[in-house]
Order: sequence, then structure tokens, then C-alpha cells
Amino acid sequence: MKKKIPVLFTIIILILTVMILDALLVPKTEDGIRQAKCFYEQPENSIDVAFMGSSHIHCNINPYELYEQFGIASYDFSAAEQPLWITYYYVLELLKYQHPKVIVLDMYAPARFRDDYQYRWLNDNLAGLKLSKNKLDILEVAAEPDRRGDYFPAITFYHTRYKEIGMADIKALFESSADKEKYKGYTPYENVSPQERPALDMDSIRALTSKSEEYLNKIIELTKSEGIELYLLATPYPVKPEEQASYNYISELADKAGIIFDNTNLKYDSIGIDFDEDFSDFSHLNVKGSHKFTEYIGKELLIHYDLPDRRGMEGWESWENR
Repeated sequence: MKKKIPVLFTIIILILTVMILDALLVPKTEDGIRQAKCFYEQPENSIDVAFMGSSHIHCNINPYELYEQFGIASYDFSAAEQPLWITYYYVLELLKYQHPKVIVLDMYAPARFRDDYQYRWLNDNLAGLKLSKNKLDILEVAAEPDRRGDYFPAITFYHTRYKEIGMADIKALFESSADKEKYKGYTPYENVSPQERPALDMDSIRALTSKSEEYLNKIIELTKSEGIELYLLATPYPVKPEEQASYNYISELADKAGIIFDNTNLKYDSIGIDFDEDFSDFSHLNVKGSHKFTEYIGKELLIHYDLPDRRGMEGWESWENR
């Protein structure tokens, strides 16, 4: 037994060292990594509305404003360019800790991207998640076999970051659970980038890829089996003709499934979108635009669903602290 103690001590030190290095070296992005890491700090079963999908979620929808204006307790559990086959496992991960009344699912990525493997933002979709079967399943469905070793274990992806370590990395090591809990996923963009208002073709149809449609159906079936309302969404941006054709197809799918698909690109004027002032780039709203859109989506949610007003209730204080 005495001989085993030093070995056990060495193993514990090694594990702690790897954990500290992992926390220090992981990129501190708000493109999905921070959204996922702070999701685990939210009080259990406190999220009534989970916003899921691509960066159109965490750049365009502000949960603090939803809470302040409407008392809606929500979270942006999203990541950059997230395809539906990753979102499906995000929903499974969500359900381990939360049981929201509504999941709002952004349809930008399946409307825009056509490839079964999308590597540009894969690490941002993976690195913030806890190690679990869901994370391994994401790796299997989102990366070809010869590429999986590039992303798992995560430290193989970012171990060279030691050259870039700064105060933000050190500060993150000592961030409290309370600080992580009050973060709700929102990533504000302050800059202004004027965009051209598009003309929308409501007649063209472009089907989703077979993989996207398969996982959309999986999400529809899963939410129905869990008694969760599913609200499909396209946020406002200068939509391209081929993307609008995909949204037309999604509208047909939603009608057949008996669920809402809200393509807000058909509502620029009623939302008050100003193409000269409300965008940060070709795809995302800035803070001013997100304020308008958040107000819109809050009103829509209360029209369609019976959501509780959590303002002033015990257990929801973190939504009050930005």
C-alpha cells in the first residue's frame, strides 16, 4: 500500500496539471466555446427558452433584454456556423441539465452551407463542451475519421497557444462560478456596416442537404417526445437568393410538421431593420439591430407560448446582472 501511494499521488498531480493546462490554453472565444462552458454554470432547469444554432443566435438575441423587458429566462446555447447534426447533440446535452419550454432553432447554417463536413468552426463547436458521449458523437458525425485526431483530445488542437497566453487567459482561470452563471451567451458587436437590402424570391425552392434534413427531423422528433415547443427561425440579414430558396423549402417542411417557421427576412419593416445602421457585417446584427430584434422575438414568444415572468423570482437573479 505504501508503494502505491506515490504512484497514486503522481497520477493525481498529472491529472490536475492537464486540467489546468487545458483551462489555460483553451481559446477564450465567444463563438461557441464560452457559450458552452458557461451553459454548465446555469442553475438546473432555470432556462425557459433555449436559443440554438449558429452565431445568428448569440449575436442577434440578447437574453438580458428579454429578461428585463419580458421576464423571459433564456440562454444562447449556440456556436459559429453550427450545422444541424451538431445542434441535435447540443439539444441532447441541453436536456441533461435543462428542460426548456421552448427551443428556438436558427436555420441559417442549413440554408447557407451544403457540405457534410464543415471544419472552419468545428473547434468552437466542440471545445466548450464537457467530455461526454454527446461530445464524442459530435466528433463522429462532424469529422471524417482521418480528421478526428485534429480535434480530440482538445489539447491537441490548441497546445501551441502557449505562445499567445495573456492576461485574459490568466483571468479566466480564476473566474468565479457566479461570473460564469451570469453570462447568457450574448456576443454584442458595436461596429456599423451598411448593407444592401435584398429582393426576396418567394417562388424558388432549394431542398436542404439530406444530412441537414435528417437531423432537422431528429430534432423535431426529439422535442416532440420531450414535450418541448420547437420554433424555427431565420434572423434578419441580407439574405441571398439561394438561401431564401432554402427558407421556402424549410417553410414547407415546417407546415408539414405542424411547427412554426418564422423567416424574419420577410419582416424587415415591421421589425424596424435599418440596412444602413443595424448590421455589423454581411450577416450579423450589431447592438442596435439586436436590440430591435430581441424586442421582436420577445413579443412573438409571448404571443405563441405561455412563458412565466421570472423577474424577481428566487433562482433567476443572474439574469439581472450583466
